[in-house]
Formats: sequence, C-alpha cells, structure tokens
Amino acid sequence: MRARLVSVGTELVLGQTVDTNSAWLAQRLAERGIETISHETVSDDTEPIRDAIARAARDTDCVIVTGGLGPTDDDLTRHALAAAMNAELIEDAAALSQIEAFFQRRGIPMPDANRRQALAPRGATLIENRRGTAPGLAATIGQATVFALPGVPGEMKAMFERDVAPALRARAGAAVILQTVIRTFGAPESQIGQQIADLMVRGRNPTVGTTAADLIIGVRINARGRTPEEARDLMRRDADEVRRRLGRIVFGEDDDTLQDAVAEYLWSSGRTVATAESCTGGLIARRLTDVSGSSRYFKAGFVAYANEMKTSLLGVPADLLAARGAVSREVAEAMALGGRVRAAADYCLSATGIAGPTGGSSDKPVGLVFIGLASAAGCLVRETRFGDHLSRTEIRDRTAKLSLNMLRLALMEHD
Repeated sequence: MRARLVSVGTELVLGQTVDTNSAWLAQRLAERGIETISHETVSDDTEPIRDAIARAARDTDCVIVTGGLGPTDDDLTRHALAAAMNAELIEDAAALSQIEAFFQRRGIPMPDANRRQALAPRGATLIENRRGTAPGLAATIGQATVFALPGVPGEMKAMFERDVAPALRARAGAAVILQTVIRTFGAPESQIGQQIADLMVRGRNPTVGTTAADLIIGVRINARGRTPEEARDLMRRDADEVRRRLGRIVFGEDDDTLQDAVAEYLWSSGRTVATAESCTGGLIARRLTDVSGSSRYFKAGFVAYANEMKTSLLGVPADLLAARGAVSREVAEAMALGGRVRAAADYCLSATGIAGPTGGSSDKPVGLVFIGLASAAGCLVRETRFGDHLSRTEIRDRTAKLSLNMLRLALMEHD
C-alpha cells in the first residue's frame, strides 16, 4: 500500500507551528509496511484543501488529512472533503450526540460554534473522538480511502491507533508486517548506504532504508509475511546481514541508546566508569545514569567548569592550564586521568571545549572539543571540530554521544 499525507493549517504553512503529526504518521505507516510517498501542507482555505485531497487520492491507496476539523470559521476540512467527494454536507446526528455528550460530561453547555463539528459529507463514516470535540471522517474517493483526523496530536494519535490502523490492516489483507531498526554510530549515511546497497533495492521483501538523526544512522527493515514466523525470519535474516556488514558501528536495535550499549558492556565486564566534564556540564554523567541500575558501574561525576575547580577537584596542574588553556588536549588528558584516580574507576571520560556561541577565537574556534578516555592502559584523547554552525545544545549533545561511543569501542576491545 501507498499513502499520501495532507496537513491543514495556515500556521503550518507560515512556519509558526511545527507539524509533528506527519512525521509521526509516516513512522506508524512504515511500521505497517505502508509507504508514504508525499506530504503536502495547505492553508485554511476550502479550495487548496479540496485540491490537495483530490490530487492525493488519484494514485494512492490511502490519504490521511490532519487539521481543519475545529469549531471555528476557518476549520474547513469537512467542507473541502465534501467538495472533493461531490457530496452534500449534512449534519450527522451521531456526531452531534458525541459532541453534546463531551460537554455534558464536563458539566458545561455546548457553544453553538461546536455544532458545526457535527457536519459531515453524505456517505462519509464517522470516526469517534474520545478525547475532544472533533469527530474524524472516513470516505472513499476513487480507489483511495481518505481519513480526516483532528490536528491535535493526542486526539489524532489515539484515533489513528484505535480506528485507522485496523482499517488499513483490513485493507492490506492478512499479511503480517514486522519492523526493526539497526542503530549505528560512527559512519556517514552515504557509507552505510554503499555497504548495504543491494539490500536497499526497491521491490525486495524485506524493504531496507536508512534514516539519520544527530549522528545516529538507523537502518530500517520492514518484512512482510503470511505468518508472524515468516515475517520474523525474513526480518532477522536481513538484520543479521546488516550487522555482519556494518560491524563495530552497530550499537543496538530499535529503541537502544548508546548509553544502553555501554551499560551492557560495563555490567557484563564488571568494570566501572567516572566522568570529568567541563563544556558538557554533566551531560555525559546524566546519559550514563539514565539507565536503570547504573549504580553498579557509575562511580562519580565531576563537573569542573572553572579552572581552579579543575585543579582542586581533578588535580589538573595550574601551570598546565596557564600554558595550554582549559580547552586543550593536555588538559583533557589530565582531567580524565585525575577523575579516574579520584573515583577509583576503571575508566574516566573527560570533555573540555567551546560550546559557543561565544568564547571562540581563531586558534580555538567555537565547536572545538577534546574528549579524553583514561583507563589502566593510559589515556586516549580525541580532538573534534564541530564548527560554529551548530547550536550550543547540539555541540554538547554530540560531544556526549562521541564520548559514550569512545567508551563503547574501548569496552568492545576488552570484551
């Protein structure tokens, strides 16, 4: 099956509100083996909405429209859907009853404006909204099933899971669709694409594709089978092959995080870790302790922002700070070594850098970061230049990810 998405809202077109609904819907459709082939955003006007629905319905199996079902004069999706269907817009008694019941449960009178939410094209099917006052609609245009859902994310998601997803499953037939995502860190998406190019050829079952988000590349595998066992076997076959080809850059699957992967290695090896942070302000320690049971491996976290605290907390020599500066390879090394000794840990991660947007210079620009990893074998220091195009939050986040990955790779070598 193929789907097209239509988002309604002038505020979306103008960029005043970010459309999270379409991203969520595309992900849920992909999990069910349904390919989203387009997404169009239109303003709150009947003609653009009507035309977008008509275009989307011409060559696809499913159209999902979000937004424009509210009680105000500019909520025109109902009218546009009726126009696209060449159908009369009528008041639906069941819809009106649901809306009235919503207000009765809250002990308040129903405003007259909400009565317009009971309008529906003749021939459309009502989708109950148990969280709000805007019923959804389902209709057929040509070969396409068109679903109109509220723009409020919580209402839309609940209605999709309860009503739309089962309808799509019934239309798709009895096939079972399973999905997994192999999560990687340390290689660009283009390189990964080259390594698994033959698995990404269109028309295969399973379908394989890549997604990138904040240095983490996911390899998505959707498998379709007549039974759960058949779909699972197909999915695992490709997942195992992806893992074999990509090797050390694979750190997990589905919702796994880098800190989850690190935790598994630390637990199984019985080793411990500490952190000595400056520019990340404790973010690495937070990630490590986000995992339940982290007290088994996390010894201590030092946040030494000021130079004098680097000396008093971590033992970084004051003359080294004066000679090389806080943002330097030598200081990152001293922080990691000092933190390891003071925490009596097997490993210690350190981070010092310029997260911006101020504080950079020609010699040490914004985005320059040094990450240290101390162990019994000594100390490894990595220099990274993220550039000043990233925000402070992005630089700190990426520094934490790089730090965790350094530790993960070190633990793999000694596993």
